[in-house]
Amino acid sequence: MIYYTYPGFRNKALTISYDDGLWSDVHLLEILNRYGIRGTFNLNSGCMQEERRIGKDRIAELYKGHEVATHGVEHLTIARCPMTDVVKEILNDREALEELTGKIVCGHAYPNGSYSHEIKTLLPSLGIHYARTATDSGKYTHPQDFYEWNPTCHHNNRLLEHAKEFLAFDLPQFQYLFYVWGHSYEFDRDKNWDVIEEFCKMTGGREDIWYATNAEVCHYLMAVKSVYTSVDEKILFNGSGQDIYLLRNGEKICIHPGLYSV
Repeated sequence: MIYYTYPGFRNKALTISYDDGLWSDVHLLEILNRYGIRGTFNLNSGCMQEERRIGKDRIAELYKGHEVATHGVEHLTIARCPMTDVVKEILNDREALEELTGKIVCGHAYPNGSYSHEIKTLLPSLGIHYARTATDSGKYTHPQDFYEWNPTCHHNNRLLEHAKEFLAFDLPQFQYLFYVWGHSYEFDRDKNWDVIEEFCKMTGGREDIWYATNAEVCHYLMAVKSVYTSVDEKILFNGSGQDIYLLRNGEKICIHPGLYSV
């Protein structure tokens, strides 16, 4: 019997996703870093000259240890745009963000939650591996479609209740994924920084949770699908480029890329 786990043989993962790159990200990052929580920040490269936005010269250092993903050059509501504009919004944003961070940018958050089947079909050819919606699922499960990745909840949607529920899960046969999203400026607007602080205090620094960026979750789950076994499960092959963690009849096994036999 084989159960795949997250890295470190954990069966819980936590990731977050915050949009727009406003200066309030600085405070949010201070809180996240204090509690060891990691996530993804979706930026608009064409808006960084605005006074309330984080400037280009701060991007690489500020978001170090986290992921930077695309959110459209100008934050257009892309389902209303010609496909040529959609391509430019995403590809040009990706190129600019890669230049600023020195890293491959492969994620996307739909601006204003706007997308269509046609846009989803286009994203792989633009080098985008996943895209987050603005629709709360209320669930702690893997996405059925990485190009329509519905998060668990917005931070204003019963966040602490969700956190308590997530922490209480302890069935080893399940892989739980808690995904929080929002905009950091909302904490200033709603005067509720205490909510995210309490959330991080509750969920951070735990041995049973894998803290990951959106891309890390996506790539790991894709890598798991590259593992195949013999019928008796004594021979396993990991066709990915990263280690895969699993439980085989209760025994912890880390499969490095390539062939593994028991």
